[in-house]
Amino acid sequence: MASVLFSPIELRGLTLPNRIAVSPMCQYSAADGSATDWHLAHLGQLSLSGAGLLISEAIAVERRGRITHGCLGLYSDDNEDALARVIAFCNRHGQTPFGVQLAHSGRKGSVHHPWNGGKALGPDEDPWETVSSTAEGYDDWAAPKMADAAELARLKEAFVQATVRSDRLGVELIEFHNAHGYLGNVFLSPLVNNRDDRYGGSFENRIRFPLETFEAMRRAWPADKPMGVRIPGSDWVEEGGWNVEDAVNYAGALKEAGADYVVVSSGGVVPQQRIKVGPSYQVGFAAEVKARTGIATMAVGMITEPKQAEEIIESGKADMVALARSFLYNPRWAWHAAEMLGAETPYYPPQYLRAKPETWPHVFPGRARK
Repeated sequence: MASVLFSPIELRGLTLPNRIAVSPMCQYSAADGSATDWHLAHLGQLSLSGAGLLISEAIAVERRGRITHGCLGLYSDDNEDALARVIAFCNRHGQTPFGVQLAHSGRKGSVHHPWNGGKALGPDEDPWETVSSTAEGYDDWAAPKMADAAELARLKEAFVQATVRSDRLGVELIEFHNAHGYLGNVFLSPLVNNRDDRYGGSFENRIRFPLETFEAMRRAWPADKPMGVRIPGSDWVEEGGWNVEDAVNYAGALKEAGADYVVVSSGGVVPQQRIKVGPSYQVGFAAEVKARTGIATMAVGMITEPKQAEEIIESGKADMVALARSFLYNPRWAWHAAEMLGAETPYYPPQYLRAKPETWPHVFPGRARK
């Protein structure tokens, strides 16, 4: 039987050659939002990986939307020019469609790099004021500014302008980040959103700002190009938080608004969370959303083994899988997965053709050239 993991999938005018995506992975290595040589090396090698889709790390739509001083951005001409260099390399040497994840850190910005502790920047470390659905800070970090109506309009426009820049760069897909405790997520979660205006309170009010932002981005994005949204499946608290029922309802609203897929992740909104991490630990969220809304889903969360990924697609739990650490550990994961599953090996750059299994008859006798 042919591998379903290595079957193509169509998202509007874009056909992905297989169901494997390189998930967004923050690198904290930018200079005032601009991509550096690190991004050229990091994304460049992943564009040669044979994955069906490569999605950039979270890209801040404004300067204060960064998590750290090292986060990638798309809020200036310098940012755009620097990212253009990286994308040009990926398109010239690879065949993997290039997508971007547009994001805003919300109240979880103005912090140190994770390898330097990840705590809030001090007063002498060039901190910035963060913005959120609420005036309450995350953990013991600085309290954010609670966004008023004018602020919300500016934030929507920042996402729209980053969308326009993405199209100018030739990006093939946009993913809108609404999870992990960042800006979209703090509007969605009842644990954080304590507003008493039209953007707080009921479920319909809490999804209003991120949904309106998505709709504005969709209008600015070409009709033949796909857009997805990363949404939370759970806040991982015992009661009172966002849950899979909310995820189903929000995914349905996004589908009506023109979303082509959702990635169902979880956690990150409050420090009191209790996440039960294990292999495929978030796949059930994607399966529930897919079954009840019909929208295409991308599964994430400790997906590491080829047969595990194959089973997720074959059983209908999700339409795609997104891997992060697995690709950091093994940038050729897709090649090795194809070999294990008996699929046609995905794209090899011509410089690497000697590594194809069929050119090694003494090592891979079953795959020798005929």
